[in-house]
Amino acid sequence: MDKKLLDNINKLFSIRRKIILIPHSSPDADALGSCLALYHFFKDQNDVSIISPNDYTEILNFLPGSENIIIHESKLSEELFKNADIIFTLDFNSLSRARNLSSFITNSSASIIMIDHHENPDKYANITISNPKMSSTCEMVYNFIITLDKSKMNYEIATCIYTGIVADTGSFRFPSTTSKTLKVGSELINYGVNVTEIFEKLHNNFQFKRLKLLGSTINNFKKIDRLPILYTSISDEDQRLNDFKKGDSEGFVNFGLTVIGILCSVLFIEKKDEGVIKISFRSKGDFKVNIFASKYFNGGGHEHASGGISKLSLIETEKKFITDIRQYIKENYE
Repeated sequence: MDKKLLDNINKLFSIRRKIILIPHSSPDADALGSCLALYHFFKDQNDVSIISPNDYTEILNFLPGSENIIIHESKLSEELFKNADIIFTLDFNSLSRARNLSSFITNSSASIIMIDHHENPDKYANITISNPKMSSTCEMVYNFIITLDKSKMNYEIATCIYTGIVADTGSFRFPSTTSKTLKVGSELINYGVNVTEIFEKLHNNFQFKRLKLLGSTINNFKKIDRLPILYTSISDEDQRLNDFKKGDSEGFVNFGLTVIGILCSVLFIEKKDEGVIKISFRSKGDFKVNIFASKYFNGGGHEHASGGISKLSLIETEKKFITDIRQYIKENYE
């Protein structure tokens, strides 16, 4: 963080402030970990609120301070935004990712600070801290905190940050993991982070019906002829049969990449109540899914982990995907 930026931030927090912390919709461990870490960092000398655009998986309720997260409700949100001095948007760089909170952010007179690690940030923030080469927003929040006041680092902050980093790096396996990421992880452990407990909470948390859903999802995998690509789906019926809850499909798409020779794995999730198909893209090697997701499915994200959306039916979305991915590979990899 350069001196001018640091001076601007320190000036903002020179007096007690009303702060709102916002993760992206359907927040994951990186988004909530970032929010909660900053909540613990600021709460003693400021009035701090965390407002999530919608609900999140109960798996993350172990994070310290999660009981203070407010799920967006118009009247309450309106009052908090009306009085806010500073708004942090965390782990997203486009207001569309804030869904029904985007208008509150746009209409607020508060100073907006973005901290995010995705590519091509929109220009809505007064202060933009963006670095697509970072492993996670949580790693960026760690750097932010120790730059402002390292003495405030504690067990709660460290646990929130470590959880986000572990989740977004696949337990330090993904290409975004650097020597600096590992160094940050080791520093966080020095604050008492329970590595085993966090792994158990994030990964060994299956209910029996979620295990059945995983089996169904794996059984649905199909390979595109002559291409190193697998895709699968979770239909509305699959969700009903297995009491699907938010977060139940977390990590399922990655199983496709465990197959020898496969460079891209895709998961389609039917959301009949929203009238859309949500899509998760994962890849490895030189295959960049963020460009494909942006071009064909109104999505984006990281080179090897992106999301998208389709308003076609599940069957039509799969057909479109096969046609589009063949064209994309022909144009870019042949």
